[in-house]
Amino acid sequence: MKRIIVVGGGAGGLELVTKLGHKLGKRGEAEVILVDRSRTHIWKPLLHEVATGSLDINTDGINYRAHSARHYYQYQLGTMIGMDAESKSIELEALLDEEGHEILPVRSLSYDILVLAVGSVSNDFGTPGVKENCYFLDSHKQAERFQQALLNQFLRVHQTSGNDAKLKLAIVGAGATGVELAAELNHVADLLKAYGMRNMSSRRMEVSLIEAGGRILPALPERIALLARKELSRLGVKVSEDTRIVRATDQGFLTADENTIEADLMVWAAGVKAPDFIKNIEGLETNRANQILVKQNLQATQLETVYVIGDCCACELADGKFVPPRAQSAHQMASLVGDNIVASFTDKPLKEFKYNDHGSLVNLSRYSTVGSLMGNLSSKSMFVEGRIARFVYVSLYRMHQIAIHGWIKALLIMSVKRISKAVKPKMKLH
Repeated sequence: MKRIIVVGGGAGGLELVTKLGHKLGKRGEAEVILVDRSRTHIWKPLLHEVATGSLDINTDGINYRAHSARHYYQYQLGTMIGMDAESKSIELEALLDEEGHEILPVRSLSYDILVLAVGSVSNDFGTPGVKENCYFLDSHKQAERFQQALLNQFLRVHQTSGNDAKLKLAIVGAGATGVELAAELNHVADLLKAYGMRNMSSRRMEVSLIEAGGRILPALPERIALLARKELSRLGVKVSEDTRIVRATDQGFLTADENTIEADLMVWAAGVKAPDFIKNIEGLETNRANQILVKQNLQATQLETVYVIGDCCACELADGKFVPPRAQSAHQMASLVGDNIVASFTDKPLKEFKYNDHGSLVNLSRYSTVGSLMGNLSSKSMFVEGRIARFVYVSLYRMHQIAIHGWIKALLIMSVKRISKAVKPKMKLH
């Protein structure tokens, strides 16, 4: 029996093992294994909500082990640190408990087909002090760590006598994550009044959003960026464009103009790259962002038994650009690779990847949602905002839920979620 290993249980990886589990694992045609460093899945575009407490990983996350039992694949907890293409095996680092005691030693897993879906991590571009003083939002654990620090800072400001004390937050990187986080922070600050912190509100918080480029949301159409900037300014977010950070300290950020942006909490969301261990694997061609170069069928350029999907994949389009690192890209790649792996079992030809840009949406918490739809499905993009945009934004997550749960269970989960809103706090308070 062939063994298929998928490394990384993000949006694309989890959808892929679910599909392969039902297509091949259920019938006993292949052993499908998911390897992930976490026990729980959360849709990455929602990590800013985990960071503010708007989303609780304990109730909204998906346990890999429970999910695997229902969808005919196996799950192994582990972190990939290496690969041997010649022996067709991957190496997982030793698994330690919270006290540093070894649970499992360094181990290797052999494969017949390997899919790398290891995602991306924040790129600090070697900026001094960033690793030591900033929070990142690459995983739900990092998001939860920030949320705990945020609650502590809210408590400090609330109990400080007088209304002059303010919580200062600085976010570097005005892509979708930075913009959505800035808006969500204002929302949760106002929510605290309903939970005993009567002295706390968004007026006692200063949020600075810092972008090195000429405008926020540089990867999205300018019209979306302008409306998002207008909404952020209305919320009191201080937006600084053309501002390059050269150092981070425990007091804040130092700019290239030698100005200091003071902050109690600092978040780094400026740029992404594939994990560093990727560039050290022999047989994989990578670019400057550590992404793995692939052929049009999403196989690694030099290894036919290795597929690559998601943020760590460098797939060149016809116009010379590369597929952007978005959830919709991972979804489309997972669908194609799933079809190609199934086709390879019967020696059918492999399909080539064609990226369909369905548009971009930015959700500014409860205040607004803006974006463009259709992408290259028509000659022009269709601009949307307000309730229609919010509906489409939520629908993207619903599609992900359907892909990993199936229609019936996904609808049940959605119904339970709506009911729970009536009895649960609107934010995580612990």
